Amino acid sequence: MKKIQFNLMAIVVLLLSIDACKPKNAGNAVSSDAAAKTYVAPGKYDEFYNFVSGGFSGQMSAYGLPSGRLLRVIPVFSVDPEKGYGYSEETKPMLNTSHGFVPWDDLHHVQMSKTNGDYDGRWAFGNANNTPRVARIDLKTFRTAEIIELPNSGGNHSSPFITENTEYVVAGTRFSVPPDDKNGDVPINTYKQNYKGTLSFISVAKEDGKMDISFQIQCPGVNFDLSRAGKGVSHGWFFFSCYNTEQANTLLEVNASQKDKDFIMAVNWKKAEEYLKAGKGRKQAVRYASNRYSDITHAATSEIKTEVTVLDAKDLKDICYFFPCPKSPHGCDVSPTGEYIVGSGKLAALIPVFSFDKLQKAIAAKDFIGEFDGVPILKYESVLYGEVKKPGLGPLHTEFDNNGNAYTSMFVSSEVVKWNIKDLTVVDRVPTYYSVGHLTVAHGDTKSPKGKYLVAYNKITKDRYLPTGPELSQSAQLYDISGDKMQLILDFPTIGEPHYAQIISADLIKNNSQKFFKLEENKHPYFANGEAATKVVREGNKVHVYMTAIRSHLTPDNIEGIRMGDEVYFHVTNLEQDWDVPHGFAIKGAANAELLIMPGETQTLKWLPSKVGTFPMYCTDFCSALHQEMTGYIRVSPAGSNVPLLFSTGKNYPVADSANKK
Repeated sequence: MKKIQFNLMAIVVLLLSIDACKPKNAGNAVSSDAAAKTYVAPGKYDEFYNFVSGGFSGQMSAYGLPSGRLLRVIPVFSVDPEKGYGYSEETKPMLNTSHGFVPWDDLHHVQMSKTNGDYDGRWAFGNANNTPRVARIDLKTFRTAEIIELPNSGGNHSSPFITENTEYVVAGTRFSVPPDDKNGDVPINTYKQNYKGTLSFISVAKEDGKMDISFQIQCPGVNFDLSRAGKGVSHGWFFFSCYNTEQANTLLEVNASQKDKDFIMAVNWKKAEEYLKAGKGRKQAVRYASNRYSDITHAATSEIKTEVTVLDAKDLKDICYFFPCPKSPHGCDVSPTGEYIVGSGKLAALIPVFSFDKLQKAIAAKDFIGEFDGVPILKYESVLYGEVKKPGLGPLHTEFDNNGNAYTSMFVSSEVVKWNIKDLTVVDRVPTYYSVGHLTVAHGDTKSPKGKYLVAYNKITKDRYLPTGPELSQSAQLYDISGDKMQLILDFPTIGEPHYAQIISADLIKNNSQKFFKLEENKHPYFANGEAATKVVREGNKVHVYMTAIRSHLTPDNIEGIRMGDEVYFHVTNLEQDWDVPHGFAIKGAANAELLIMPGETQTLKWLPSKVGTFPMYCTDFCSALHQEMTGYIRVSPAGSNVPLLFSTGKNYPVADSANKK
């Protein structure tokens, strides 16, 4: 207890001393030209997309910068009734896991695909922190194209980080657990003996982006927090921040903060590939889901895979190395050249900067101070380039501009600190409102940062927006970093809870944006290629409705002969071939959601009638002046009824007519 009190007192003293280490003429919080810098005229496009994690919402969102306008919420790991994601029969498989259908998760980090160390605008990746998964989002359609589950993992925070040419998406387990092929029914206090951390290397196909787990590395039982791939001179390496090197299993806020330093783990993934090719990995029986969505069939498939290849860091001594980093590190960031690795100890009052060149020399000289569960530990001084002194309190995350500067978020002192990479001096600081977590700079984790803008994602909003009850809107703040001094120019709310984000030039995405799906390429098994192809087919108690939607009617729009106990599948094809004309579909009493069907697409809503009667159905997405008229009726009769199956549009049958006609 005395030690904890001492640490708290030290933090208070450092907080009081922050003003003393602020540079003179630090930038003001707000300037008079802020509005002009963020103004995007009506009809004009933003310069950048800002892709932001949704945290506990399980979604990803896209904003325009500098306007801060919300452009799109992309369903990823959580069901979304607005778009029918996770509710339509086609998208349900996307949320399949080895635990069954999991309709939510916690998306913390966003990463853009890269070519030669720079963003290429093809895909975005997101992590599921709870049930460990990685998703790939197709930036032509702004849709989740693939989700892969991660075995041997008890949480997926240190993810999804990307190598220089998107060779791999890499994920480190947040919670070490017994491996999947071991007995997990062991006492929790046997953590040190039975729990392991796992790094997953997910390969990404160059042409279509398809993901597969290439290999995993079994590591000591620590918590992996964040990571970055090497670039330039450090290409072929990966760096992970690690905490809980105490290997505590209870009250981590105290028991995982005992040591003065934790670790950064350096991983030589090129060497790991060599061992993989040499047959040094062991095949392990596991179960994990691989889910993919097709823009041709307009449907997802889910496959349960049963094997991974595992390399053991304890046995293969030259693929993983630890080097000390101030306690409880969060961020682990790599400079544009790849030479410098920046650690961020959350409980430290300095920022350590490590040298890749010195790391290589220390490894060659075997400059070790021991091992941690079989993994060599390098001397702190042997790999250290230098320390940024008194930058602020609670350093979390660092990104870079194109002028040799780094920007670090300070959670405790609620500020962003700008410092020079070469001489490690603080050159500016600005307050945030309040308790900043991650930050992002335009192209700030690439070989060629654009600088210009920085966005801080704050954990507390307090008085920044109109009150909305006990929970306030999530907070993002935009800074102009094009000059010597950082300038706050905009507050804008985000979907919650924002963690990490990335800013990418709009030109890399907007010119490739898909406008509609071609009807001639539609290979959905229940596709209706025009109104003449619509029909209603009974297969026992299953009824398939081949339906079309076009401005401004549904075909068929009158259906009779549905019985209680039937499962009705509405396969709706949007016949439009024009940009931005989606149609919706909903029916009274549906216990799942609506559909949102893009032009040229087919989607399916399963409906289980709950009682006898007549039920309206209608288009939910405003599509024309006669949108309100885009409706129809379904008649449900008792089970065993002899009411014939009738379907029509624009035609009424005689009451006694039992012919099955349109």
